[in-house]
Amino acid sequence: MALMPDSPRPILSSLSRRQFLATVGALILGAGVSVFPTPATAFNPQRLRQSMQQQYGASGLAVLEAWFELLERLRRQDIQTQLRNVNDFFNRRIRWVEDIHNWGQEDFWATPLETMGQGQGDCEDYSIAKYVSLRQLDVPGERLRMIYVRARIGRSQITQAHMVLGYYSTPSAEPLVLDNIAPSISPASQRTDLDPVFSFNSEGLWAGGSSESRADPLARLSRWRSVVERMQSQGFI
Repeated sequence: MALMPDSPRPILSSLSRRQFLATVGALILGAGVSVFPTPATAFNPQRLRQSMQQQYGASGLAVLEAWFELLERLRRQDIQTQLRNVNDFFNRRIRWVEDIHNWGQEDFWATPLETMGQGQGDCEDYSIAKYVSLRQLDVPGERLRMIYVRARIGRSQITQAHMVLGYYSTPSAEPLVLDNIAPSISPASQRTDLDPVFSFNSEGLWAGGSSESRADPLARLSRWRSVVERMQSQGFI
């Protein structure tokens, strides 16, 4: 479950999510592999258009075309401009909604096509869409990680499971945080409400704030595997 922007954030109640976070954080995992091909060689706009038209019709296709235009406009821009515009695109166009209301299940990870087609999603969907968008802009994969955090609610000690996207200028750098509940991009040190649990991308998995990869995310994150498989069929990779 994700945090809802500009509204009271519910206490985490899903036992499966708590178990998932605790298990992944404690596992001793093996070496990682990369499964995300070079975007320039794998990206198939025509197949993406066909997939969107078939699944979501004209309304979904309009959002996809706006995304294509965004990518084209940003290709020659500096990284800060790319980060800001990708973050704004999804934060403004996608409405936050819980998975149970969007997909009829408690924890579903959508592809960017599904998120844009639905026009709504939760924290994982925002993070995945931003990650894929920046990869399509040739931002190196090692500079991007999806970060699972515990987000503190207000001034209380109550925490909620949440996902954000981190951009690392170097592997050991402090990340910039792209978040669906915050309009601006901030260094992680300024997000004192977030406690990192683990982070991952298509190349590895890291415990907490570590800069050393500990795992192949596909070996443990079955939902990420499913997203990758659907992205392949839809035309992203």
